[in-house]
Amino acid sequence: MPSDQESLPAVGVPDASEAETSAPEGLTFAYVAGVTPGKWIRRWEERMPDVPLHSFMSDDGAQLEVLRDGSADLSFVRLPVDRDGLHVIPLYEEQPVVVAPKGHEISVFEEVALEDLAEENFLDVAAMGGPEMAMQVVASGAGLVILPMSVARHFNVKDTVARRLTGAEGTQIALAWPSDSTSEVIEEFIGIVRGRTAQSSRQPSAQQEKPKKAPKPDRRGTGAKKPAVAQRYAPNPDKGRGKGSRKKGKR
Repeated sequence: MPSDQESLPAVGVPDASEAETSAPEGLTFAYVAGVTPGKWIRRWEERMPDVPLHSFMSDDGAQLEVLRDGSADLSFVRLPVDRDGLHVIPLYEEQPVVVAPKGHEISVFEEVALEDLAEENFLDVAAMGGPEMAMQVVASGAGLVILPMSVARHFNVKDTVARRLTGAEGTQIALAWPSDSTSEVIEEFIGIVRGRTAQSSRQPSAQQEKPKKAPKPDRRGTGAKKPAVAQRYAPNPDKGRGKGSRKKGKR
């Protein structure tokens, strides 16, 4: 018999490593300010309810670092980026705006041309510490900045005004992930972002074999067919000739 100090082996309790392997593989993605991933998250939850999906917002300066250090499996980035070792799929272009302090003369217009702002002082967003801090500096009256419209709306700094800007080079949002990292969950997410339907043959979830339905029982039976009933009356020769086609006669 085992002594009191000896522990009996646990029965029916899975090992920690076994629990990890049996758990569904999750997916994590990052996104820069201005990207609204809600629609992709909702579609994922509809199609892949058993696979956890996590997301977080990253700074523009760290949009690739989250892929290098493994914090995220994929990242929505703002181009241009260094594509070395990455798969990059451009998604859509962003509308540029000019952000000025409240009360600036551009506030009376809905749209402004870049050439009309040649005399203005434009600030370097990166040198200011990012878009939110740059907009704070703009609010103080120190100058103007050019940003994607989605970013200006996201931070919405008080005492600033943003107007659509023409003649300026726009920015583009893309989806990036490491070239050596591929899996069915990543392919599924890429397909969702690119607008593929759940029934698309390129979606891994649609390629899974579905159980075949059992054939419907034959309700016709195995008995002999009933003999055709002989016609009792001769067909009416006048049928179908139209009104007045039959000659009238005396009885």
